[in-house]
Amino acid sequence: MNLFSSELHSSFQAKKAIKVITGIDRTDISKIIDITKAAELSGCTYVDVVANPKVVKLVKSVSSLPICVSSIDPIELYNCVVAGANLIEIGNFDFCYKQGIYLTSVNILQLTRELKYLMNNIDLCVTIPYYLSISEQVKLAQELEFLGVSIIQTESMFIKNKLQFINCNNSNTFSSAYPSYSSLLSTYFISKYVDIPIITSSSLNTITSSMALLFGASGIGVGSIIRNQNNLMEMYQYLKSLRISINLIADQQFNNLHFLHYSSSRLYPDTIKNLLI
Repeated sequence: MNLFSSELHSSFQAKKAIKVITGIDRTDISKIIDITKAAELSGCTYVDVVANPKVVKLVKSVSSLPICVSSIDPIELYNCVVAGANLIEIGNFDFCYKQGIYLTSVNILQLTRELKYLMNNIDLCVTIPYYLSISEQVKLAQELEFLGVSIIQTESMFIKNKLQFINCNNSNTFSSAYPSYSSLLSTYFISKYVDIPIITSSSLNTITSSMALLFGASGIGVGSIIRNQNNLMEMYQYLKSLRISINLIADQQFNNLHFLHYSSSRLYPDTIKNLLI
């Protein structure tokens, strides 16, 4: 793992990174500010905002959280970095899908090369499209890692009116997890073949966010369910509960790994030999 931002590096390394998506096509300033404040107060890692330099400057003036901007336009991303964005992302694919635009692996690799040429000293996250086959997703992730991408993001299939599914108050657990299954599946397989951190995004809630870490993610991205809370306090409370559950899973994984390492170190060669007999 090699991120330029030390703050992001520590969160991803601990597998506790939480990205709060304010709305990548949203320009409602008051809502963006409320979501950002809720994210900062609840201890989230960073926020993802619309790729607009004015919005980036405004968010930086009210929060110390790192800012991510998502787009498929290199010039938009470059202008946002000049305005103060801390990391960039090839993403915002929902907007593309609504326009009937589906990028190929070749398109994404070309965009990545352009951005690395323009800005080689900033963390770059790239979203792997859900509609590619698992083998194509793994291959693309490996090629992106070779090009020096900092973070891989997985996404779920595009669903209109997805909020009715991701509400964790839904008594049907399957309905709650269904929209996220493709992102979780992609996370699981890609994590087996790359060493860079993976952030699982799209349609996550408190249930599926914890599952993402178990599937190999180093962080999660949440948006829709936060934006649809009624006020700042509800946003804060939801994000706080989300962070607590993420931290619990991450700490359990760390403790289990530490225990296994300690146990193996206590097994002397003769002991191991006897166990194998």
